[in-house]
Amino acid sequence: MGVRDGLILFDGVCVFCSRWVRFVIARDPAARFRFVAIQSDLGRALAARLGIDSAAPETNAVIIRGQAYFKSDAALHVLRRLPRWSWSGALMVVPRPLRDWAYDQVARNRYRWFGRTEVCMMPTVELAARFVIDERALGEP
Repeated sequence: MGVRDGLILFDGVCVFCSRWVRFVIARDPAARFRFVAIQSDLGRALAARLGIDSAAPETNAVIIRGQAYFKSDAALHVLRRLPRWSWSGALMVVPRPLRDWAYDQVARNRYRWFGRTEVCMMPTVELAARFVIDERALGEP
């Protein structure tokens, strides 16, 4: 895939999705994960590579060991790599269609339930390095 491990593509105008990013950052002291908003030029390009409609994204994505994961798989792959959240990997035994159905319910209603902003989440100076804005940062180190 040519994209560094730990990159999370997220909907930057979705309040719920931005909370997810803050949740991951707060529980990722090793800074394994980095983030790119789908609304950025880089995010749109990555979404196109991954087959995600950047105009109406219905999934986040994470790259782990060169593979892209979507929907509930993406969330669980992230969670199980966070300290004290490894237990969440056990949820993979729930059949993917059932997990993704629940994921899709939240994805379809996220703006109505949680809200939408007009601009993408802006990281603090301390967290800016966790957000990918340069295409060179997508590739292998």
